[in-house]
Amino acid sequence: MKDLLLVKGYKDHEYLRKSFNQLATDTFGIEFETWYKNGYWTDKYLPYSFVVHNRVVANVSVNFVNLVVNAEVKQAIQIGTVMTHPDYRNKGLSRRLMEIVLDEYKHVDMIYLFANQTVLDFYPKFGFSSRDEVQFILDYNHMPPSSSKMRKLDVSNPDDLEYIYNLASNRKVLSEVFGTSNCEELLMFYCIMVFSQDLYYLENENALVIFQREGDCIHLYDIVSSRKVNFQTVLSAIVPLDCSKVFFHFHPDQHELGYEKQLYKTNNVLFIKNQTNVTLPNEFKHPLTSQA
Repeated sequence: MKDLLLVKGYKDHEYLRKSFNQLATDTFGIEFETWYKNGYWTDKYLPYSFVVHNRVVANVSVNFVNLVVNAEVKQAIQIGTVMTHPDYRNKGLSRRLMEIVLDEYKHVDMIYLFANQTVLDFYPKFGFSSRDEVQFILDYNHMPPSSSKMRKLDVSNPDDLEYIYNLASNRKVLSEVFGTSNCEELLMFYCIMVFSQDLYYLENENALVIFQREGDCIHLYDIVSSRKVNFQTVLSAIVPLDCSKVFFHFHPDQHELGYEKQLYKTNNVLFIKNQTNVTLPNEFKHPLTSQA
């Protein structure tokens, strides 16, 4: 196609970055400028874009992620922000960008992504296979309340934001069965853009806990700490007496708590291209706060 230019890794190019941001807003209703201005758009997030006259018209982004699978660290690429401007759809641009990315990252253990329901037939063409996730649920039996002081964090406060980032940069992985590491910038996106009203500091555990209440249920999205945290201690601090269930949006260890499991169903489906035949657990949950 005439005037089509491939550009990647242009976060500090203001005009292209704002064009990318506009396309993301129009396509997904999300924006990256706030994330960028806070300094969390690093070289771990690389857009591969086709540009026409300095306007981003199609994109496939690469996120560098370390997967922890059965206590082993695997090098992975998570693909996200796959989008095309309406005027340039049905021209094979996403396919070409995918081919470029897949060729460039043939050396990593795994490439994966979360696809919405409208494109489920697209990714198998590139060797991806869909994989079900499992959600872990706990019927919570209340323990004596924790003595740990809990304080709500404010992302408009630079000190709170710096604390969260430093903690995330040195975090202990929550699960040796299936987890992610080296994803602090993705976590910061969620803290700023998604869960800004749901961030709590537990003093005794020196931990960030991200959770929401829905009726008599608690949705626990993440526990961020530099040391191993006892889930029961955290739950005793955050679960009110009139709540009886906890839904985990990551893969929890500490199976002595006795979780129930159910198929995790959302509009997004996990697709994996397993390039080095990594043995995955039969049941696992990818952490939501490191999902691109």
